Amino acid sequence: MGQVFPLVAGFEITLGESDHRMAAQQSQSIQTLLEAEKEAAKIVQQARQYRVQKLKDARAEATKEIEEYKKAKEQEFKAYEASHAGTTSTTQAALDKDTEVKLKEIEAVFNKKKDEVVNTLLTRATLVQPELHRNLKKLNA
Repeated sequence: MGQVFPLVAGFEITLGESDHRMAAQQSQSIQTLLEAEKEAAKIVQQARQYRVQKLKDARAEATKEIEEYKKAKEQEFKAYEASHAGTTSTTQAALDKDTEVKLKEIEAVFNKKKDEVVNTLLTRATLVQPELHRNLKKLNA
């Protein structure tokens, strides 16, 4: 027969062979569920680690691409600067030459007319013709 287990005062339970098998199966099922839960926790942890690693890799790749793009743009700028640096110095030389030519023209005109201007100024300063102011003329009239 089965085993007898006391419960509360005056009550007892008798378990037969089939009850023991059922309890063993339930225990085994619970053990299987616990193992499955542990396996699932491992899988979740691996997935988290994989995601973190992917994010790190993506960040590193993005940083690398940014650096490459920055280097390319810097080289492009340096090439542009080098190609236009000659243009700037050429333009500056042309402006300097043009300015020098214009200054020589102004100096030539100055030297040509300075005697005439000095004579005109001296003549005007020394030729004084005294006459009454126009307002005073109106009062005397």
